Amino acid sequence: MSKRDAFLQTVSKDTVNEFLSFIKLHKEDSDPFDINELLQELPRKQKTELWERLRKLLTDVLVENPVETWLQLDDDSDDDMEVENSPNVKMTMAVLGAVANLVAASVSVVDQDIAYGSLLECAVVLSGVLHALPKSEAVLPAAILRLCETWWDKGLEGKEELGKSAFAILMKKSLSDKNTAKDIIRLWHLHQVLLHFDYNSQDSDSIKDLLLQCFMNINYIKKEEGRRFLSFLFSWNIHFIKMIHDTIKNQMLCFPKSLMAHIAEIYFRAWKKASGSVLQTIETSCIQDFMHHGVHLPRNSPVHPKVRELLSYFHQQKLRQGVEEMLYTLYQPILWRSLKARNSDVRANAALLFVEAFPLRDPSLDTEEMDNEIQRQFEELFSLLEDPQPLVRSTAILGVCRITARYWEMIPVTILTDLLNKVLGDLASDTSSADVRCSVFKCLPVILDNKLSHPLLEKLLPALRNSLHDNSEKVRVAFIDMLLKVKAGRAAKFWKICPMEHLLARLEIDSRPVARRIVNLLFNSFFPVNLPEEVWCERCVTLIQMNAMAARKFYQYAYEHTAPTNIAKLMLTIRRCLNACIQKLIREEGGDDEEENNKENSSVLDEVLSAHDASTMASLLEIVVILWKSISKALDQNEEASDYTISKFASVLPEYLRIFKDERCVVPLIIMASFMPASSIPTFSCGVVSKLRNFDDGAGESKYSTLIDCLCKWGQVGHILELIIDWLSDAVPQNQSKRDSARHVRIQENMESKPELALDYLEYILEHTMNRDYLLTVSHKKLSQLLKLLGSVKDELYLFIKIPDRQPQKNKT
Repeated sequence: MSKRDAFLQTVSKDTVNEFLSFIKLHKEDSDPFDINELLQELPRKQKTELWERLRKLLTDVLVENPVETWLQLDDDSDDDMEVENSPNVKMTMAVLGAVANLVAASVSVVDQDIAYGSLLECAVVLSGVLHALPKSEAVLPAAILRLCETWWDKGLEGKEELGKSAFAILMKKSLSDKNTAKDIIRLWHLHQVLLHFDYNSQDSDSIKDLLLQCFMNINYIKKEEGRRFLSFLFSWNIHFIKMIHDTIKNQMLCFPKSLMAHIAEIYFRAWKKASGSVLQTIETSCIQDFMHHGVHLPRNSPVHPKVRELLSYFHQQKLRQGVEEMLYTLYQPILWRSLKARNSDVRANAALLFVEAFPLRDPSLDTEEMDNEIQRQFEELFSLLEDPQPLVRSTAILGVCRITARYWEMIPVTILTDLLNKVLGDLASDTSSADVRCSVFKCLPVILDNKLSHPLLEKLLPALRNSLHDNSEKVRVAFIDMLLKVKAGRAAKFWKICPMEHLLARLEIDSRPVARRIVNLLFNSFFPVNLPEEVWCERCVTLIQMNAMAARKFYQYAYEHTAPTNIAKLMLTIRRCLNACIQKLIREEGGDDEEENNKENSSVLDEVLSAHDASTMASLLEIVVILWKSISKALDQNEEASDYTISKFASVLPEYLRIFKDERCVVPLIIMASFMPASSIPTFSCGVVSKLRNFDDGAGESKYSTLIDCLCKWGQVGHILELIIDWLSDAVPQNQSKRDSARHVRIQENMESKPELALDYLEYILEHTMNRDYLLTVSHKKLSQLLKLLGSVKDELYLFIKIPDRQPQKNKT
C-alpha cells in the first residue's frame, strides 16, 4: 500500500494516532511526506473521500468531547493546569489542529468541478468552535484563523460566514495589548468582509463597538493600512459616519497634535472615495462641523489648535480635484458671517481660517465672476487689517504676508503696494498694541522667502529703522530676527535698513535676548573668522572706538558663534597689540629697543593706537578678560592650551601693571591675574595683602573687591582672614594678660588697626557666593576665632549703645 493510501485510511476516529503521526511528519523537514504535494496528486474522487473522512472524524471527536466540557474545565481551572493535563481535551485539540491544517491546505486545490461540501462543513465547524477554545491553546486559534482567511481569499462558497469570523477575531486581536502591526495589515486585507455585516442587526452591535475602538487606537492611526481601513469604515453605513465623527471628536483632547494630519488624511480619503449621500454626510456632518468648531472654539481650548491642524490638511490639498469647490461650498455659510461677528475671538479664528484657505474659489465660475470673488476677498483682507481687535489685526498681518509671498506674481501691483504700505506703514507703528507691531516683523520673513519681493522691500524697510528702539522687548527681538532674515537671504544690506550706530547703541543697553541677536547679526562684521587674526584685532579696535560698552557686550556673546580656539587667538592677538603699544611708548621715551621684541609685538595698529590712550587700552584689557571668562570651561578641559595662555599673559602682566596706571586698566589686570596661579606672577601676588592692608577706612568697594576676589581664587582667603582677625582683635578691649602680651608683639609693627575696613572686607566676602565658599574652606579653628571676635565686637557695640557717655576704644598705633 502506498503512503498516500495509508494516509487516507488513517483519517478516522479509530486510527487517530496514526493520522496525527502523518501530520507530524509533514511538519518535519527530514521526512519526504508533504501534504500539499499529496493533495495536488490526489484524483478528484479521493479528494472528495478525504474531505468526507475529515468531516466524519471532526464530528466524532466533537461528539465524544463536546465544547461544553472545554468551557467547564476552563472555568474550573485558575491556571489552566487541569486543561493541559486532561488527555481527552488534549487529544481533541490535536485533532482539531490537524484537521484545520489539512482543510487550509485543501483550499488551494478546490476548483469548480469538485464538490467540497464536506470541506465547507469542516471549515464552518472549526470557525464555530474558535471562540470556545481553552485559553491555554495558542497555536490552534491561529491555524483556524488562517483557514478562514484562506477561504475568504479563495472566494469559495460560504466565504461570508468564515470571513466574518476571521474579521471579528482579527479586530479583537489588533485591539489587544499584545497586538502587532501584522494584525492590522491582515485586517485591512479582509476589509471587504465588513460589507457582509448587516448594520441594522443586533448581532452587529459588538462589531460596531470594536470598529469605534479602532478610531481610539493610535496604532491604527499611525499605520498606513490602519488609516486605509478607518477610511473604508465611512462607507459601511451612512448612520455609522456620525458615530465615527463623534468618537474622533471625543478623542481629540487625548490625541497629540502630531496625529492630526493622520486623522485628516482618514477623513480626506473617505471623502475622496465617497459618493451620493455618503459624500454629502461626510461633507456636512464631518468636514463642515470641523469648520464650525475651528471658528467658534475659544483660542485657549486645547482642541482648537488640533482642529486647525486638521483643517490645514484640507487647505493643503486644494490642487486635488474637487477640493477647492468643496472648501468654497462648505465655508460659504460659516466664514463670511463669522468675519463680521461681534465676538472678536470668532473674528480672529475666522480670519485665521480665511488666510489659510485663501483664495476660496469655485472652479465652475466664469472669469468675470471669479475676478469679482477674488476682489471681494481682498476687500475682506483690508477690513481685517483695520479691525479694532489687535488679535484680528495680527492674524490679518500673517495672512497678508503668506498671501503676498505665495501669489506675488499674480496679485495686481496696486493691491500689492496697498497691502504692504498698510502693514509696513501703519501697523508697524501701531501705538495701541505691541503684539500688532511684533506681528509685522515676525511675519515679514515669510515675504522675504520670495526673492521677487526683495527689490520692493529694500525700498520700504529703511523706514522701519526706529522699531529697533521700540519700548517693547518682543518687538525689538522680532525686528532683529527680521534683519537676520534679510542678511541670510541677501535681500538687502542690513546696515542700510538700520544704521550701525543704532545697532551698537541698542547692544550697549539692551537685554540679553536682544543683545545676543544683535551679536549674531554683527558677528561676521567684527569677528570675520575667515580673515587673518590681525583683521580681527583691527575690527575689535574699530568697535571700541565706535562704542566701547557695545564692544564689551559683543565679545561677551562672541563665544556662541565661534570655536574657543578663535577666541584664544583673538586674546593673544590683542596681547601682541598691547605689547606693541608699550614698545612704542618705550621708544618714544628713549628706552631699550630690541629688534627681536619689536618683531614679536609688531602690529598693524601701531600707527593707530597709543599707550597714552587709557580708554582704549582699558577697553582692550576688559575685552581680554571677557573673552577669557567665556572660554574658561574649554581651557579647563585643555591643559596644554590653558598653560600656554597663562604663560603668555603672566610674562607681560607685571609690565602692564607698570605701564597702565589708570584705574580702568588696573581692574581688568587684577581680574586677569585671578585667572592665573599666584606662582606664575610672584611680583604681583606677593603684594596683594599689603595693598589691602594699606587702604584707608571707608575705602570704596571698587578699590578692594577685585583684590579680594583674586586672593580667594588663589586659595589665599586665609591671608584676608588673618588681617580681619588682627584688626578686630585690636579694636576689642583686652581683659586677659595673656592676650595683652600676645597683642603687644603685633603692636610693634606700628600699623594702624582698621576694624571698619575689616568688617567691610568680611561683608564683601560673605555677600558673594563664590568667596563665601572659599571662606568655608579655612580651618575650623580660624573660623571659630573669627566668630568669637565678632561676638566680642557685638558686645562692645551693645555697651556703647547702652552707655551714651562711654567712648569707644581708640585704635592703637
